[in-house]
Amino acid sequence: MSRAARLGAFIIVTLVLLAAGIFIIGGKEYLFKSTYEVKSQFNNVSGLQQGADVLVGGVHSGTVRAIMLPHNPTEKIVVEMDLDNQTHEILKKNSVASIETEGLLGNQYVAISFGTAGAGDLRSGDTIAGQPPLEMSELLKKTSGILDCSQQAVINVTQATDHLKSITAKVDHGQGTVGALINDKAIYTNLQQTMATLQQTVGHAEGGVADFQDNMEALKHNFFLKGYFKKRGYEDQAELTANEVERLPAHEPLKTFTFPAKDIFDGRDSAKIKNGKHLAESGEFLSGNDFGVAVIVASTGMEGDSQKELQLTEARSAVVREYLVEHYGFDDDKVKTLGQGKQANGGSEKDWGTLQILVYPAGTETPPAKQAASAASSKSELAKPSENSNSEPKR
Repeated sequence: MSRAARLGAFIIVTLVLLAAGIFIIGGKEYLFKSTYEVKSQFNNVSGLQQGADVLVGGVHSGTVRAIMLPHNPTEKIVVEMDLDNQTHEILKKNSVASIETEGLLGNQYVAISFGTAGAGDLRSGDTIAGQPPLEMSELLKKTSGILDCSQQAVINVTQATDHLKSITAKVDHGQGTVGALINDKAIYTNLQQTMATLQQTVGHAEGGVADFQDNMEALKHNFFLKGYFKKRGYEDQAELTANEVERLPAHEPLKTFTFPAKDIFDGRDSAKIKNGKHLAESGEFLSGNDFGVAVIVASTGMEGDSQKELQLTEARSAVVREYLVEHYGFDDDKVKTLGQGKQANGGSEKDWGTLQILVYPAGTETPPAKQAASAASSKSELAKPSENSNSEPKR
């Protein structure tokens, strides 16, 4: 091959390599691809350079064309980007551009998030929201502050450990009250004897309580006192609130039976039933119909002692419940009581109060049981002796 031919071949190969390089560089910089322009605004671009990469979903999809400073301090820095037309399908008007760093100390680039399907498509020249970059200086300041706090915490723990060592040493040497208790065997022996005496005292007290309960039970069946318990309508005061609920159900009742207390009970201050025939209709309804829950509600007028009237209404509702279950035979788990005490609509002193039987439909949720604390408080108040020891109220 002649010298001229070799020279011509060299020139042709050189031109081909140059053209290929131009197309490769141009493809990376999107000089020969169809693109569209998108803008974003930032308060600080923190080292972002013109020509930096733009990533969409982690994929290189454009470049930073220009970075323009604002015309006045109130405006933001504008970053213009050229994006591949293929990103039109995933970038929307609510996409967000953020400036991020490759690794910890790498180059800055712009990352654009996907938009939502309902948002509008981006058009060339549109501006999307910008998220400022993470300032390494601020991060270092926060890290330094955390380290300072950690150092102070270590110092505090060290000081507390030193104090604890000092206290332990004093205890070991018998100094102070705790040290004397631990090191003096005589004090320990006395403490053991005191505890043993206390346990014996508690045992005697428990025995006394049991004896007292036995005596009270015997008094209930005593010939001379049996009439008292029979007249007031009940024997065991602890059973008055055994089936009591805190409130009425929220639903409307299926059936309501209302009775004046004077038609049912033996006296103004008594819970003894004198005439059960008035309760026949309600008893037959409960035994012959499916229901969710029934609540027997008793109340009195506004006169009299509030605590005594509350106990009276609790006793009346409990006694009526026992009477209905005994005479008409139905599921007593679904029958509850509620003693309301003095109520504005409960009647006057003259008519003794009111008794209601509220029957709720199947599926009605049973209200929560009356709290034991309030019941115990009520009983403790009722157990106090009357101011006039010669005139005990009848129940």
